[in-house]
Amino acid sequence: MSHGLATASLAGLVGSLILFLLAPGLALSLASCLVCALFAALIGLRLAASVVAPRWQAAPTLPDTDLPTACVMVALYDEAAVLPQLAASLLAIDYPPDRVSFKLVLEAGDGETLHVARALALDDRFEIIIVPPGHPRTKPRALNYALRLCRSELVTVHDAEDRPDPGQLRRAAEVFAAGNARLACIQAPLNWFNRNETWLTRQFALEYAAHFHALLPLYQRMGWPLPLGGTSNHFRRDALIRVGGWDAWNVTEDADLGLRLHAAGYRCGLIAPMTMEEAPLRLAPWVTQRTRWIKGYAQTLAVLAARPDTPWRQVWPGALVLGGAALSALIHGPLSLVCIAALALAPAAWPDSLAALAFMLTGYASALTCATIAMRRAGLRLRVRDLAIMPGYWLLQTLAAARALRQLLTNPHHWEKTEHGLSAMTGRPCTSHSPPHSSALPPASAPSSSRVGAPDSRSAPNAGPASSPGR
Repeated sequence: MSHGLATASLAGLVGSLILFLLAPGLALSLASCLVCALFAALIGLRLAASVVAPRWQAAPTLPDTDLPTACVMVALYDEAAVLPQLAASLLAIDYPPDRVSFKLVLEAGDGETLHVARALALDDRFEIIIVPPGHPRTKPRALNYALRLCRSELVTVHDAEDRPDPGQLRRAAEVFAAGNARLACIQAPLNWFNRNETWLTRQFALEYAAHFHALLPLYQRMGWPLPLGGTSNHFRRDALIRVGGWDAWNVTEDADLGLRLHAAGYRCGLIAPMTMEEAPLRLAPWVTQRTRWIKGYAQTLAVLAARPDTPWRQVWPGALVLGGAALSALIHGPLSLVCIAALALAPAAWPDSLAALAFMLTGYASALTCATIAMRRAGLRLRVRDLAIMPGYWLLQTLAAARALRQLLTNPHHWEKTEHGLSAMTGRPCTSHSPPHSSALPPASAPSSSRVGAPDSRSAPNAGPASSPGR
């Protein structure tokens, strides 16, 4: 940390400990006030997001000849099951064939995915990038390696299970063309194509709708940093390189990058065309995925605190959002149980317990309102019984937050990958209103890349790990 921040943090910890030892009642009261202030802020954000309508960025339609060149990168690892569906989704993108290329970024040793990629016999717009062995073996490291081989004006990131709206890339390119150089990234909203498969996927759909159709538009209206999602981000390549690409060691590299772009003076925008993904069907993979997210939020805050040049006046709202999400996930379960236990076991404390319960119910009400309005904005079907079990879903966050805290201390850079292709809806076809025609795009020459279906020339066995550009 910087000297000033380290001194302030140490003084706060020592002061809190002394206060707790000398006046534990006062210390608990102050802690309660701080927790109430945090939850009140989150409640206020959700209510404001429910009232303020999104302003999706739009721009005049451009002819094909005026569209910028674009490269769509997809980092893949053990994704053989969903690769055919991914290829269909990418081929459905409505963009001039001579202005778009697709890079399938595979880890060295992932022979099964490589075999399937070659068997698909895709056209010359597709290129396989083999990331050499190295540490950490993460998605952001793979993207950084592929970024070196990209020469297009725009860089788009998708995940293996993505089904983007066919017009999304064109809309982003038109918005970039109409915007200024400070516009560095366009984020498209996300949701789940299997959202109605289980109770867990339906809860996930509510949560994503609130985030992408209510909260992010509010942050944009307020001029706050946008904690980006890990997919369907469209970047100006020069801006991405200027800020150093992705942090290869951060397990939520997307949220981290959103704050770093904002700190560098760039801004992120939002467009309406949506991308559908595959939500985890069972609790175990949901917990591991959520563990990684919360751990990454904490990593992002730690890196910001460790850098003496962090412009806190610009990034504090983003830090508040990430810190509030991580902290509320960690303490929500214990506080809920304490409140319920006090109501059941301590009738003398009912006035205070009822006040706490009312505050908690207000929080639930704000979340339910935000999710309801967001689902309608997204054009997705809403069921009342899904709203009724939402408080139970919230309690699961504490389990993931506890795992994230343990991993921060024992294995901070471990990437728990989410398995895809498990949904019964995975194989449904992807349709396009205007599929592009096949055409070749000149390849970026590199010893670790190859056209799909052609022999690849892998890096030498003693090749060192790829480092993040600028980091």
